[in-house]
Amino acid sequence: MTTTRRDPEGENETGRIEAFSDGVFAIAITLLVLDLKVPPPETFVSTARLEAVLLNQWPAYLAFLTSFIAILIMWVNHHALFKLVARSDTPFMFANGFVLLVTTIVPFPTSLVADYLTTPAAGLAVAVYAGVFVVSGISYNLLWFWASYHHHLLKSTVSPAQVRVFSRIYPIGIPLYLAAAILAFWNAYVSVGICLGLWVVWGWTGSVRKGARIA
Repeated sequence: MTTTRRDPEGENETGRIEAFSDGVFAIAITLLVLDLKVPPPETFVSTARLEAVLLNQWPAYLAFLTSFIAILIMWVNHHALFKLVARSDTPFMFANGFVLLVTTIVPFPTSLVADYLTTPAAGLAVAVYAGVFVVSGISYNLLWFWASYHHHLLKSTVSPAQVRVFSRIYPIGIPLYLAAAILAFWNAYVSVGICLGLWVVWGWTGSVRKGARIA
């Protein structure tokens, strides 16, 4: 039996879920920096040599930047969703846990891209990377579907028009990341470019969501 969790004072009861989620996002985004390694000192160190070694680590910088912004966007989307949610139930909490599970996985494919982007195995590494964001998109859609289908979880001020806008926007990323994952086996760099280009998409959808809240 599904148990709906209600705040006895009628206030927003999702504060603990959001606080816990924020902590998970913060840890996941911090772990990304572990792939930025300081080159070990060599017997004969020169400025030119150190510069060359630092420049050769560009895949790690690219993977870090891409994943940092991706997790940041995931957090922003999570925050936007919870602005519409007033209460939770057990399935909603498990769906949120699924979102957090995928978030904590992001540092792993980031390491794959950092280590293998310039190797013959780049296609598989980038495919795994994009695939994680396919699953991330599925997790967000599951969370939103449960909240929007069970209207009692949403704030009373949320209109049907807002629900429709969010329901149209959330699935957008899944086919795009899936295309990037498939394309990675032919051209890993183009696949990474698609992932980078999705920043623009999420910026646009963010403005659409904001407009929907104002309307």
